[in-house]
Amino acid sequence: MPLIQLTPAQRKEHRAEAHHLDPVVMVGGDGLTEAVKKEINAALNAHGLIKVRVFSDDRVAREAMFQSLADELNAAPIQHIGKLLVLWRPKVEKERAVDEDRMAGPRDFKVLKYSKRAGQRPEVKTLRVLGNQRLTAGGNVKRAKPKPQVSVKKRSQT
Repeated sequence: MPLIQLTPAQRKEHRAEAHHLDPVVMVGGDGLTEAVKKEINAALNAHGLIKVRVFSDDRVAREAMFQSLADELNAAPIQHIGKLLVLWRPKVEKERAVDEDRMAGPRDFKVLKYSKRAGQRPEVKTLRVLGNQRLTAGGNVKRAKPKPQVSVKKRSQT
């Protein structure tokens, strides 16, 4: 019996979330090897809710795989439909030191400026973009948040 027990309503909610997911891990002809278990564990750590596709025609073996995965990986068995198994385990929240006054640092970009005359090599420029700036498609540096535009009429009034 897995450690995580879910109510039918919680299980239904996770089934609905898993509907649009693609299988992350596929179990082949060798069955449930240690490498497959390791990949399923890594996928559960990364995503929390995953689908596993089993390429075996034996339903009893798939059911046994489903229960053993849930037991060994401390995951909740959500659904076993056909050759798809859905497992859920709550994601572990990573602790981050949030620094409130921290901003994005400067980044360096290499930009190619092509010459209008054919046959000349393009000029390579290295541009430094600060945290409040962005690089346009034309290779120009602009502020990330443009200032609000004031109409000509309002400018003439002030």
